[in-house]
Order: sequence, then C-alpha cells, then structure tokens
Amino acid sequence: MRAFSAAIIALCANPIGVAILAALDSTLVFSLPLGIDAVVVILSARLRHLAWIVPLLATAGATAGAAITFWMGREVGDHGLERYVPARRLERIRRRARGGTVALASLDLLPPPFPFTLVILAAGALELQPSKFFIALAAFRMVRFGGEAVLAVVYGRQILAWLASDAFYAIVAVCAGIGVVLTIASIIRLVRIRRFIPISG
Repeated sequence: MRAFSAAIIALCANPIGVAILAALDSTLVFSLPLGIDAVVVILSARLRHLAWIVPLLATAGATAGAAITFWMGREVGDHGLERYVPARRLERIRRRARGGTVALASLDLLPPPFPFTLVILAAGALELQPSKFFIALAAFRMVRFGGEAVLAVVYGRQILAWLASDAFYAIVAVCAGIGVVLTIASIIRLVRIRRFIPISG
C-alpha cells in the first residue's frame, strides 16, 4: 500500500502533475474530493521558497479545465442543464447568477465537497460573459490556492513530518480508491445523459 500511495503522490505532487490534476478537477469526468487542495499543500511544503509557483500552476490548470466545462455548458444550453444539476441546486445557482458573474464565480471559495464544477457548467449554459467569468474565476482560484500555499510554507515542517507517516499513506490509498470509483460513476452518468439529451445549436 505504501508503494502504491508513494507512486500516486509522485505522479501528482510535482509542477506538471499539479497543473494536470487542477485541470482534471475542473471537468465533469474526474472526481477526487480535496485532491487538488492536498497536492497544492504538499508541493508547496516541499518547495518552500519556490512555493509561489504552485498557485500559479494550479490556477492555470484549473482555468484550462474550466474552459472545457464552460464550453460543455454552452453546448448543453439552459434547456438541458437540469439533466446535469439537481433542481434545488440549479435554482440556487441561477439566483446567484442573477447577482452577477463575480458573485457566481465566488462560489469557488466554498470548501469541498461543494460541486463547483456544476457552477462552471451552469455559467456556460446560462451564457455568462466568458472573459469576465474566467478573470473572476482565476482571481478566486489564486486566492484559494495562494492561501493554501502560504499555510503550507508556514507549517511546512509539521506537514512534511506527517507526509512520512503510515497514516498519511493509508489515507492517500483510500482517497485514490474513492477517486477512481467517483470518476467511473461520473463518466457513466455523463454517457447516459448525453445519450438522451440533444445538444443545442
């Protein structure tokens, strides 16, 4: 188990890995609760004086992934949004969107397991202005990841000590397993939805 967990950490907790994971985390086909946040903390704690680069990479990756989800929202359109988003949550998102693009993007600051990817999808379906939405989204992502990086540097010694523990490797293995199950479930759900719903345009 320790070797498996170490391989997962090595794959994700590096500059390229954090950007790719952030991109995947902003799509509808991948799900790993707290995954990107944990990797930002781990990598920042390891890099210390170069930790400032981690939020930049994570934000760039997250924005790229969000662009795909936003485009999917445009393709689905408002008429098909209820197939992806539960009715009660969709109504809350729509109310938030009426408060403005920035107000909607600010939901990114809510901690997991809040499904912010669905907000991105809705932003595309509701035809919000892309430039304004992505500028706001990138800003909030920088705040979120930047705050995590600062905490990682401040508490870096304690974090690195915990990263060497058996408990941490066990948690990584369990989370990876949950991530695989959730990702498979997400893919199956998307395939079923797109099979029965027409794409706008």
